[in-house]
Amino acid sequence: MKITEIRKMETKDLIKQVSDVKVEIAELRRRMHMGETTNVRAIRVKRKQLARMLTVMSEQLAKEKI
Repeated sequence: MKITEIRKMETKDLIKQVSDVKVEIAELRRRMHMGETTNVRAIRVKRKQLARMLTVMSEQLAKEKI
């Protein structure tokens, strides 16, 4: 998901997406430890996506408080 798509989302949607991505990261980590997958890059991509979402969410929350 690109930053432009994330910025278009509302805060409620972002909160839901953040929780979904956290679950996906946990699932990918579990699969890594169980040996079901060896795609380390997928975890890295999801973590970057999560960081983008959290950044935009904090910007939106700061705007709402002003």
